[in-house]
Amino acid sequence: MRVKVGDTVKYVKTIWREGSRIKLIDQRRLPHSFEITSLENHSETAMAIRDMVMRGAGAIGVAASYGMAQAALEAEGLGPEGFDEYLQEAAEILRNTRPTAANLSHAIERCLGNAERGSVKQRVEAVISEADTIANEDIHASRMIGEYGAALIEDSSRVLTHCNAGALAFIDYGTALSPIRFAFNQGKKVFVFVDETRPRCQGARLTAWELEQEGIPYTIIVDNAAGHFMKTGEIDLVIVGADRIAANGDVANKIGTYEKAVVAKENGIPFYVAAPRMTFDLRCASGDEIEIEERGHGEVTGMWGIDVNGDPSRILIAKEGAMVRNPAFDVTPARYISGIITEEGILRPPYGESIQDTFGAGS
Repeated sequence: MRVKVGDTVKYVKTIWREGSRIKLIDQRRLPHSFEITSLENHSETAMAIRDMVMRGAGAIGVAASYGMAQAALEAEGLGPEGFDEYLQEAAEILRNTRPTAANLSHAIERCLGNAERGSVKQRVEAVISEADTIANEDIHASRMIGEYGAALIEDSSRVLTHCNAGALAFIDYGTALSPIRFAFNQGKKVFVFVDETRPRCQGARLTAWELEQEGIPYTIIVDNAAGHFMKTGEIDLVIVGADRIAANGDVANKIGTYEKAVVAKENGIPFYVAAPRMTFDLRCASGDEIEIEERGHGEVTGMWGIDVNGDPSRILIAKEGAMVRNPAFDVTPARYISGIITEEGILRPPYGESIQDTFGAGS
């Protein structure tokens, strides 16, 4: 993605591998500062996923695969049995960091599957190769999602997004933001309404920052305002990402997505989901089977930002000790979704058939 650092423009991936070291953009610091963090081993990588140093289904899937590559390198001298045991333990640690996103579990399973044959050295090389393949597949998928999705965006379109499903969430082009990027680069006039996305404000902090880097016009709105702008005719379509898509087309995404889909349907506004093959879970029959992660109360009772001196600061916005529920995701039933933009094209209802026809083999 395009990043302006001072007077310099750089092209940076969200996460990449340098030998056994993983480098990534520390998303907790954005938009106030741009910092690259290094992760030295699979335990640090697992902690970074859990603590949301990086987030987004694609990014944490690649991070998990890189964590498996780190674990394989760490276990290279343990012998076949020790190697297998170490890799299984690392997989369990990584698997338990974020339970909702399908990309993470798929990436771990693929790496484990490539560690079953050959000498220990061959297994290590196979895991590393698979991790790099997963990262490259994500970049290709996000580019194709942009190309297919751009056709849905007409000149002078006004698009609503929710959370961050851009390059920060998916290595390079993104999912929901990829069609917007492509449409903008094709010369179309595009304006983006950016939901702030409480409680972690990934829209206000991350999506707005990405759009600023690209020069794409946008405005940040509070989550509660989306319905107002739909009703007043100021939004033409909605594009969101996904963390897991069930076999029937139900979609788990950032909390608040379901509300946007319902209101969009009420107002006759197309509601699209952008996601690659890795986000589909055909073993999951419907959204009722998707585990929804609940996070700590501190994300709701307080907020991080910078103070007037430019120093990181946290303030309380609710009474200390207040009772809180904090689901990180919700499920949008397939009936509210106009289409799912994938690297293979745009899937349409009935999703049970179109998903099976497109991704049935090997998903």
